[in-house]
Order: sequence, then structure tokens, then C-alpha cells
Amino acid sequence: MFEAKIANGNGEQTLSRDIYRLGHRFDFFRMLSCYFTTVGFYFSTLVTVLTVYVFLYGRLYLVLSGLEQELSQEPAIRDNKPLQVALASQSFVQIGFLMALPMLMEIGLERGFQTALSEFILMQLQLAPVFFTFSLGTKTHYYGRTLLHGGAKYRPTGRGFVVFHAKFAENYRLYSRSHFVKGIEMMILLIVYQICGHTYRSTVAYVLITASLWFMVGTWLFAPFLFNPSGFEWQKIVDDWTDWNKWINNRGGIGVPSEKSWESWWEEEQEHLQYSGKRGIIAEILLALRFFIYQYGLVYHLHVTRETKSFLVYGASWLVIVLILFVMKTVSVGRRKFSASYQLVFRLIKGLIFLTFLSILVILIAQALRPVVKKAGFWGSVRTLARGYEIVMGLLLFTPVAFLAWFPFVSEFQTRMLFNQAFSRGLQISRILGGHRKDRASRHKE
Repeated sequence: MFEAKIANGNGEQTLSRDIYRLGHRFDFFRMLSCYFTTVGFYFSTLVTVLTVYVFLYGRLYLVLSGLEQELSQEPAIRDNKPLQVALASQSFVQIGFLMALPMLMEIGLERGFQTALSEFILMQLQLAPVFFTFSLGTKTHYYGRTLLHGGAKYRPTGRGFVVFHAKFAENYRLYSRSHFVKGIEMMILLIVYQICGHTYRSTVAYVLITASLWFMVGTWLFAPFLFNPSGFEWQKIVDDWTDWNKWINNRGGIGVPSEKSWESWWEEEQEHLQYSGKRGIIAEILLALRFFIYQYGLVYHLHVTRETKSFLVYGASWLVIVLILFVMKTVSVGRRKFSASYQLVFRLIKGLIFLTFLSILVILIAQALRPVVKKAGFWGSVRTLARGYEIVMGLLLFTPVAFLAWFPFVSEFQTRMLFNQAFSRGLQISRILGGHRKDRASRHKE
């Protein structure tokens, strides 16, 4: 919440007249100083993440169109040793060691290079890259959303004791839009890129190209659970699953907070679109159209059209979007009008519809065009589609965490990693005492 609040404020500052006037009236060096000490850091993080998206979608387009395979077979490129050396060095830089050099030099000049090297190694053992990569996503999301739609607001961060177990539903509410959705999207991009290009590309080349991107995906998806105290304790996992099911199935309404109902949270997450201008809505729709690259791959790359490249085939695939909405509307009406014996059929139809990747595109565009969709009577169908998408995404995140919770040593390792030895020992003693209290209470009830 604190990072979101600061990023929102910097977004509004970027749009303000003050930065505009300062940028026009400062000389070059003062302008650089103003940029660096105000909005420059957040703008740089935004450019960094956008570069990752452009790189991934560019790679996906190259592999789906067959252009990457043609380029790899060109002798001028295949036998170009200087280019291969340059790409190898680039992959080394992408790991992030180059960004750590200024820190090593600063600590080295102040306290000695041996101390700088030991502190750098200690930071890696404490998973500092995971934390700061995850923080990068928070800054980028809220800063970029403020640039498009505005809407900076006060967020109560509190001053309580920070070492507590956050429930799965709470982590999902906080990081779903800023990290989980984007992490799963990048993961699908990397998987499709590997599947479509594995016939002509070596595994080593794929690893060198995508190693840092896979690190970013894993960090954005699982860092909140990795740094969550008792995040892999089995009883906590069971309680979290019960709480998640209750939250995702509760109906919203007037006076129902977002902590109690998925519908209330979903409506709250779209408030920035209701007060956005026309430029922000158009930009949101244009950004959502990036998913048509997947559609391009399904229509042409999977050879379902017998090598036909006609534009009519691609245009006909657009009917899938309209059919999704109409079938969803039919299902919702049918559930109310037909008897209970047909409920299973309607649920199966919904389950098949949820599997379509175009549902993401439908949800994003429908949210941006909410007044039009409401007048057309499809808003309830969009909400049902969005709920199914959230359930699938929650299962994808919860399953690996629950699997690791089966092994007790994972929870012990996490406790030793997060806390010092004295705190870890106190936490273990509190668990033992808590277990004894539960046993005594159960015996007393008997």
C-alpha cells in the first residue's frame, strides 16, 4: 500500500504543470537533477517493464510468423560469431550483475571491497533480488495506471506489527492486478515461445534469452508467499483455502466491503475506469488488443486453416468473442428459466467457455466500455466470466504453495530464512505452547 501510494503520487506529479514548467525553464543539468530526484526513478521502472513486454510480444510474433526460423537459417546470421558473443554478453548483463556494480563500488570505496563483496553475497542469500524485482512491479503498475487514468488516493498503511501471516485472499486482493495477472501473461508468452520454436532452437539459446524473464515471472507470482510468515504451514494453508472460497463466492452489494466479497473488490478495482477520460479508455482498449497476437497464432500457426492466409479467416475468428458473450447470456437466462435438472449442463458449458483465452480480452474491453456493456445487458455475463477467470488464476497460484506445505522442512527453512535465530527459536516455542493449549482445551471440552 505504501509503494502504491507513493507511485500514485509520482504519477500525478508527472502530469502536473509544475514538472512541465520546471522542465522548460531549467538548464540541461538542473533538468537532469530534477528528473532524477522526482519522477525519474518511477518513469525508468515503467520503461523497464514495458521493454520486457515489447521484447516478449516481439519474440512471440517472430516465432508465430516463422520469421525467427528463417533468420536462424541465414548463413550471415548463423555463422556470425561476433553477434553470438554480443548476445552472450547481453544475457549476462540481463541477469542484473551490471546494475549491482554502482552499489559494489560505493560500499567498496567507503568500507573496502572485501566488505562490499561479502554484503553482496549476503544480499543474494537473503533474496534481496526477489524482493526488489517484486517491488518493481508495484511501482510500475500504480505509476502507469495513474498516468493513464489519474485517481491517486490516500491508502491507509497503518503502523502495526509487520510480522504476521497474511491470508491467501488478502495477498490476492493486494497483488492480483499489479503482479499475478501480468506474471501469468508473461509465463504464457514464454511457454508459447518455447513450444512454437523448439524444433529449430537449442535449449541453451532459450535459457540464455529467457532466464532473467523466468526469474521475473517466478518473483511476481510467488514472492508474497515466500516472504509471508508461516506461509507454508499446512494448517494455515487449510484456513487460507476456506477463507478464499468464502471470499470468492460471496455476493457483493451496498455496504459489503471488498474484504468480504469478490464482487465488491472487483467493482472497486475498476473505479479508475469510471472516472477516466476518453484518452485513457482508448489507451486501455488498445493495450488490451495485444491479446490478438495469441489469436493470430491459433488461427494460422496451428494449421487449422490448411495453410490458408486469407484475411477472411482471421476476420471470422473475431466471431468467437461475440459468441462468448451470447452463450454466456443464454446460460445465465437458461439457469433462471429451466428446471434444476439442466443445471449440470449449464455449468459444463460455462467451464468450457472459461478455458478460452479470449475471455481475458473480453473482460478488459468490457470493463473499459462498462456503460455500453451495461446498456446491452451483458454486464452480468462479463462478471460471471471474470469470476471464473479469477478462480482459475487463484488455483494456479494456490496449488504450488499447498504442495510445498505438505513438506514440513519447507516451513522450517522459510522461518530460518526470514528471521534471525533468536526469533525463529521463539516462534518454534510459541507453536509448541500453542499446541499444548489446544490439547488442554480439547481435553477440557471432553
